[in-house]
Amino acid sequence: MSRVLRLTAIVPATDGPPTLARCAAAIDCADDGPEEFIVVEEPHRASPARARNRGASEASGDVLVFVDADVLVHPDAFARIRAAFDGDPELAAVFGCYDDSPEAPGLVSRFRNLLHHYVHHSSPGPATTFWTGLGAIRRDAFRSVHGFDADRYPVPSIEDVELGIRLFERGGRILIDPELQGTHLKAWTIADMVRTDFARRGIPWIKLMLERRAVSSALNLGWRHRLSTLAALGALAALATGRPRTAAAAAAGLVALNGSFYGLLYRRGGPALAVGGVGLHALHLITGAAAVPAAVASFALDEKAGSNSGSAQRALD
Repeated sequence: MSRVLRLTAIVPATDGPPTLARCAAAIDCADDGPEEFIVVEEPHRASPARARNRGASEASGDVLVFVDADVLVHPDAFARIRAAFDGDPELAAVFGCYDDSPEAPGLVSRFRNLLHHYVHHSSPGPATTFWTGLGAIRRDAFRSVHGFDADRYPVPSIEDVELGIRLFERGGRILIDPELQGTHLKAWTIADMVRTDFARRGIPWIKLMLERRAVSSALNLGWRHRLSTLAALGALAALATGRPRTAAAAAAGLVALNGSFYGLLYRRGGPALAVGGVGLHALHLITGAAAVPAAVASFALDEKAGSNSGSAQRALD
């Protein structure tokens, strides 16, 4: 008889999130819940990466289940995690997605949370990254890659993505289970969305790919996303140069490429969300494209600084 795996749920809550009590209640009420539950509230305003590392260092479970403080896990979440690891001794990590019933009202919040749901839900199976909104990893696998890089990511960013890449490069098997879900409580503004897409995710993700000399097609970096970005940029350029027909054709291409996503928006919010979602999606894509030259420039500066530092050190030697 195989050994029963023990789960430790870890919630980073260093910024005093108002949703923490509801997050904790959902974990406590879940079926076949974790044997251990760690909430990291100190040090105040520490980065999520550092808080998760601290929680992991205190954990005694075989599997670490990371849950963001603004996520309400579904009742079957921990049962699904147990089943995934019990059924596959070689599995290193599994993660899920937000559900399609985001709680925060407003066009931007509903669009953004449903976009994340769609991207993860439509990408089941093997993965090359990780996600800590609701993701689980064997404690031994977590330790083998030395946890999250809290020095590199002192603010919320792509620390989970970067950890997943390191884990995958060491041969760890990672899966997306689209039925492993939680409700996201976060309310978004356009400013939040642009800042996240540009500075918190776009630039660091592209720099990571440049450092590894890799071209990723994971999740929202696939061919459909890239063609959609070209369509959004084409529409913007056509509008800026007074070519409305070309802009309409590019917009039609964007809709054709993303019909299933816009269909989800329509089902969950009617015509207003579907039509507004097209515009917000174009903004999301254009912001991501704007991050590319910024990331390339930042990467070049880092390379130059590293080269100068190495030259100075050799001179001293």
